Amino acid sequence: MPLWAQAGLWSLLGASSLLVGALLGYLLKLPTRLTAGIMAFGCGVLISAVAYDLIMEGFQQGGLWPIIGGALAGSAAYTIANWLVNKGGGKHRKRSGDQQKDQAGGGMAIAIGSLLDGVPESIVLGVGLLTGGSVSLAMLAAIFLSNLPEGMTSAIGMKKAGRSRLYVFGLWTGVVALSTCAAATGAALLGDAAPSSIAAVNAVAAGALLAMIADTMLPEAVEEEHGGTGMLVVVGLLAAFALSHSSL
Repeated sequence: MPLWAQAGLWSLLGASSLLVGALLGYLLKLPTRLTAGIMAFGCGVLISAVAYDLIMEGFQQGGLWPIIGGALAGSAAYTIANWLVNKGGGKHRKRSGDQQKDQAGGGMAIAIGSLLDGVPESIVLGVGLLTGGSVSLAMLAAIFLSNLPEGMTSAIGMKKAGRSRLYVFGLWTGVVALSTCAAATGAALLGDAAPSSIAAVNAVAAGALLAMIADTMLPEAVEEEHGGTGMLVVVGLLAAFALSHSSL
């Protein structure tokens, strides 16, 4: 199977938890603190994977400056794009409370914002195949576990805002499909790239992911979980760290 096709399939697996989470959030009445706790745990898992599987490995492949430059560029790009999405009505796209009710006309912004959050993760999985020949289990687990509460909280908020089932599941199906295409395209275009270039691309994605965690995931977890957020983030980070090292 071509490498780009493998990248697409791995990305599909990682992003599929968005749909699973949306299904759980839309159809079941889950305790708010449960979804927030899962979100906090997912933040920790994703932070660990970004730090060790993207930034540290990228440093070993390409050196310091591609990592610094790439991460700063990724975080800046995400921050600007997220600001535009928020201004257009997508500020509370991941919130499970009643905030989305105040986003009249923000349906397209929510869709674009959700795609903005999902694409960097998919690119990471695709590019990872170019360096190691296989997908990092820790990175895959991090993306899957972090996507699950994202889909849950967003779907809960959309349901409270009166959005239809077709809208909710159509949105997440589209995000999963486009994320899969992004991973396949990234692997195809970077097939002959130098290690330093691949490290820089991973750093860009890492910067975007860290900015996304701080801007959209942690606020939801802190608001609903309150005092337990920090501990759950640490538990998630340690779980991902242990998974990464046990697979060596």
